[in-house]
Amino acid sequence: MAESTSILNTASLEFLERYLNNASPTGYESGGQKLWMEYLKPYVDDFITDAYGTAVGVINPDADYKVVIEGHADEIGWYVNHITEKGLIYVLRNGGSDHQIATSKRVHIHTVKGVVEGVFGWPAIHTRTPNNEKAPTKDNIFVDIGADSKEEVEAMGVHPGCVLTYPDEFSVLNENKFVCRAIDNRIGGFMIAEVARLLHERDERPDFGLYIVNSVQEEVGLKGASMIAERLAPDVAIVTDVTHDTSTPMIEQTTHGSIKIGDGPVIAYAPAVQNRLREHLVSAAQNAEIPFQRQARAPATGTDTDAFAYSNQGVPSALIALALRYMHTTVEMVHRDDVENVIRLMYEGVKRIPNGERFSYFD
Repeated sequence: MAESTSILNTASLEFLERYLNNASPTGYESGGQKLWMEYLKPYVDDFITDAYGTAVGVINPDADYKVVIEGHADEIGWYVNHITEKGLIYVLRNGGSDHQIATSKRVHIHTVKGVVEGVFGWPAIHTRTPNNEKAPTKDNIFVDIGADSKEEVEAMGVHPGCVLTYPDEFSVLNENKFVCRAIDNRIGGFMIAEVARLLHERDERPDFGLYIVNSVQEEVGLKGASMIAERLAPDVAIVTDVTHDTSTPMIEQTTHGSIKIGDGPVIAYAPAVQNRLREHLVSAAQNAEIPFQRQARAPATGTDTDAFAYSNQGVPSALIALALRYMHTTVEMVHRDDVENVIRLMYEGVKRIPNGERFSYFD
């Protein structure tokens, strides 16, 4: 069993809440990145940023051998697509936003004039024909901001291209379940920052270059990771993202595997996952008595692992996932113990990498 003493302190949890509550939709991550960099600053030597907003904290920037630990910073949302003459707003997805959970949700529309509040409206049950009810689709859901005309909407600063996010904020259920929108995958940025904090506070600075990477635009195709992987040209990459808890109703475990929150970090098996690096993490978990789960992810992991693995003629890469319930809803849920154990596993995995290790199959 993993060590029972919590590694999350009051400052950590305060940052996590502040970071999750901040809106950072795909393409507009800079506000969250600035919060993240401010928190990480005491634990790194330098920062690298790029034109699209990926942020990297660096320990030992002059070292030749480079190890990346990575999460992604963006959350799903919507774009304003069309404004009707009556002042109602139709939307496009920004990432994998779920139309089925949208109706009756409050939203924030981000404009140059500030946030405009709205709601996803839906016809009342009394007005629907029972034997011919329409379900919510991406094309029939709409946002109402209380305006009476297109001109009134535009006067409030809303126009096609404005992004929308849900305002739902962080809470804790039953003492150890973290609940919020955007846990996918702002929790990843939090966990890699905590690895840097532990290395600093325990005076275990690595003798290689450690790059703590918070990538943008994962939700639309691993775009930020693809860009920063080419720029950094790392020797090793350990990525963290969320994966589905399959123990809740209506999920077929024969298709999606058997994963449960509270049972530990999830070590991925996939073509993009380099076998020797994966086994390095398995060994680190076993030696540190960290509980873990295994999951097959084929043909691709669907995470930034794929972007790093296939960059720069091939980079040994691995994925440590965090089990999560209700992905891409406003009530995403993870277990505190899993969060702490993902941090521990990344910390142990990084600490045990020999400087210069290539994880070659042929050595």
